[in-house]
Amino acid sequence: MIKEAVRAHPGFSDCSLRIYAKGSYANNTNVRADSDVDIAVQCTDVIYWQEAVPDTRTSSAGPYTGRWTPALLRSELKTALEAKFPGQVDSSGSTAFRIDSGSARVEADVVPCFDYRYYMSSGRYRDGAKVIKTDGRSLVNYPEQQLSNGKTKNTSTNLRYKKAVRVVKRLENAMVTAGGIEVPSFLMECLVYNTPNAYLTRGTWTDVVRGILGHVYNELDGPEPTDEGDRWYEVNGCKFLFHDEQKWTRGGARQFAADAWSYLGLS
Repeated sequence: MIKEAVRAHPGFSDCSLRIYAKGSYANNTNVRADSDVDIAVQCTDVIYWQEAVPDTRTSSAGPYTGRWTPALLRSELKTALEAKFPGQVDSSGSTAFRIDSGSARVEADVVPCFDYRYYMSSGRYRDGAKVIKTDGRSLVNYPEQQLSNGKTKNTSTNLRYKKAVRVVKRLENAMVTAGGIEVPSFLMECLVYNTPNAYLTRGTWTDVVRGILGHVYNELDGPEPTDEGDRWYEVNGCKFLFHDEQKWTRGGARQFAADAWSYLGLS
């Protein structure tokens, strides 16, 4: 229905858009308690780019001079959603439009974004999506890489990886209900992704969870490594999991593992 809303909006008649689900719903790692859907509405008429080192970009195209600014994309998307879901659209957030459940079937976060390309020093590049918030700050996502890497990890663990993510998320939900601190869903997915396959293919789920929590607790002890090869990555394989601009920390992830271990009474 969100795609219908966007496609029917006359304000987008001259704008090329990709509309797709991303995040845990698209990657089949969501659980019932966190059943909202993340939808990207990506303008492909504009491409933002960065270079690892100067002059590695091969394209001779100059800066975009068309009308599709971040403000206009957000404004037109807001109009399109409100026309389709009257009284259900929360536009107060700096990043996504929140659509309350009702005619939308499930709650959804709809994110306006643009094409993005990062040029590496080798001359190769990787494509992603650039989100520009209402306060001018921005972030880059790599949804296609996340989907691909998740599928590969799932296959290499005999379909255990995604099940393990859902088990850990249900565990966290139970801990929150019992008074624990909420942990971001994506962080838990990344913690399981960084767990060696041997732990995820253990014989029982108790042993799988014990392996995940023990690995997180032991490996995240101490400061972030200076050697990039020793650092953990997000599921997309493009961004470090822990850095100064992230909303979670190594210490917080390690504390979650310790709290979960105690909650389950593991020994």
